[in-house]
Amino acid sequence: MKKVILITGISSGFGKESAGFLAEAGHTVYGTVRRDYETNKSVNVLRMDLTDTSSISKAVETVILKEGRIDVLINNAGMHSAGPVETLPEEFIKLQADTNFLGMVHLARAVLPHMRKQGGGMIINFSSIGGLMGLPFCAFYSAFKFAIEGFSEALRMEVAQFNIKVILINPGDFNTNNTMARRKFMALTGPDDPYNKQYLGAIAIMEKNELSGKKPVFLARKIVSIVESKNPRQRYIISAFYEKIAVGLKYILPGRFFRWILEKNYKMK
Repeated sequence: MKKVILITGISSGFGKESAGFLAEAGHTVYGTVRRDYETNKSVNVLRMDLTDTSSISKAVETVILKEGRIDVLINNAGMHSAGPVETLPEEFIKLQADTNFLGMVHLARAVLPHMRKQGGGMIINFSSIGGLMGLPFCAFYSAFKFAIEGFSEALRMEVAQFNIKVILINPGDFNTNNTMARRKFMALTGPDDPYNKQYLGAIAIMEKNELSGKKPVFLARKIVSIVESKNPRQRYIISAFYEKIAVGLKYILPGRFFRWILEKNYKMK
């Protein structure tokens, strides 16, 4: 069945590939970008900034005016920062909060009244493996992904009565442009920084894992199957096998032992 889909952040990565595949599958797709961008001509492009509530309202109103409904909202857009909790610039923390969490909340709140009136819908929120475990030197990234987890679990119960489904996506390491984009939002460091050695070492390991990960088309195909499923699961962990194992271990091992495993992985001392 053809659906009207609103997906954020289609300029690259998961958003770009997912929007393209969804359009190819016959759905009517509206994708958001912050600035002018050439994309798949089968995707309707909207200018929207998640840090600007007026642009969020305008984007939703545009889709409703043209289509009369929004069947699926995919909250994909986000940004990454990295650095020690003590020294990461405050503006990076605020930008991450406004983009990764508060912007998603504002968009969901703008779409929900329409989904209620039309008798149902689906909201897909992108969390992360980092939303299931805290990652060193990505504390704020993990914190706001943890927030998405709690928000989605609570929202799911509130809107079930209106036939609205809330789905969580937890990607692992993928080879997207996020690795390079994160470098714009990293704390500066140097030999006099007490965190310097561990910080640079941990980030180097993260980047290596990301760059050796799967291409975003793998996840995009999963998104199409989720959107078209009559009975989707509440959560999809889309990652390498070892990352799925790590998630399982988090919930069965004593906390100190699991922390030791993460510290060994990221060469923390």
